[in-house]
Amino acid sequence: MSFAAVARHLPADWSLYAVDLRGRGGSSTASGPYGIDRHAADLVTAARTWGDGGPVVLTGQSMGAYVALRAAVRAPGLFERLLLIDGGLPIPLPAEADPDAVLEAGLGPALARLSMTYDSDQAYVDFFRAHPALGPHWNADIESYVRYDLTGPEGARRSRAQEAAVRQDGRELLTGAASFGTDLAGLKVPALLLHAPLGLLGEAPGMLPPALVDHWTAQAPNLTAELVPDCNHYTILLGEPACTVAERLVASHGRA
Repeated sequence: MSFAAVARHLPADWSLYAVDLRGRGGSSTASGPYGIDRHAADLVTAARTWGDGGPVVLTGQSMGAYVALRAAVRAPGLFERLLLIDGGLPIPLPAEADPDAVLEAGLGPALARLSMTYDSDQAYVDFFRAHPALGPHWNADIESYVRYDLTGPEGARRSRAQEAAVRQDGRELLTGAASFGTDLAGLKVPALLLHAPLGLLGEAPGMLPPALVDHWTAQAPNLTAELVPDCNHYTILLGEPACTVAERLVASHGRA
């Protein structure tokens, strides 16, 4: 659902397959193990299944960008280009830091939400309308994205995301900086990073500070970057910048 706005801006002869990763959305009941490698293998299978045997353009946002990066490195002949959206760059973890403590500090409220229940769908929507990065930019795409996540019986609605998947994947993002750096340096296909100036709470700096972006575009020969103005980590896909994302997807020959 996060790519619905992008899909509307694609040319009529393009097809976009947006998959729910294991443990989330329509794939919430798919079995583990989870982790970046497993998700990347799923993407490779999806591309081979739906790609008509030809090279496709691969994209991913946030954690999905790291998954897309890993898939592009594992199966370079399958993908023509890679578009990373506000993710995919290694975020160094200090040597003395406890990954689980850092994960709890950063994702604690989000993890707690996964075990919460809500009296109605509207109560869940209202919870997200209060989010500082979403509420001021609320639109039909954001609401559809939020409602899609709901499951459970009347009076006890909850998120479909599996806590085990979120914990395992989040920990790998923190501990896998070196492996993502190796992936970037070893890219065999052209890659463009679109990054937002504002972050998870709609604040500056964004998830990927300019210094980090500059460092990795210098280190990875096939990586270039573009700052998308006036957006945050969510609205880069769920707001007006979705048009820019679509334009970059079709910037050269290929199928998304």
